[in-house]
Amino acid sequence: MTIDYVKESGILKALAHPVRLRIVEGLINHECNVDKITRALKIPQSTASQHLALLKNRGIVNLRKEGVKTCYRVVDPRIVELLKIISR
Repeated sequence: MTIDYVKESGILKALAHPVRLRIVEGLINHECNVDKITRALKIPQSTASQHLALLKNRGIVNLRKEGVKTCYRVVDPRIVELLKIISR
C-alpha cells in the first residue's frame, strides 16, 4: 500500500481549523445546508461556504442539490474514525 502523503496531508490541513472540525462533526450525523450551518455555528454564510468548499475540494464532504438548496455530508469514512479518535 502506497500512501499519497501530499493528498493525506491536505486532508489533515483541511481539518486543522476549529470551524471546519465543528462543521465536519455536525455533518457526520446530519446532512444539512449552509443556512443550518451558519445558524448553528453563528458564522457568516460566506465563511461557511468557504470552509465547505475547502472540505469538498479535499474529498471530505460531498454535496447534493435539493431544489435551490445544497446539502452537504461527510463522504470519507476515515474522517468519522479520526473524529472518534480525537474526541476521546
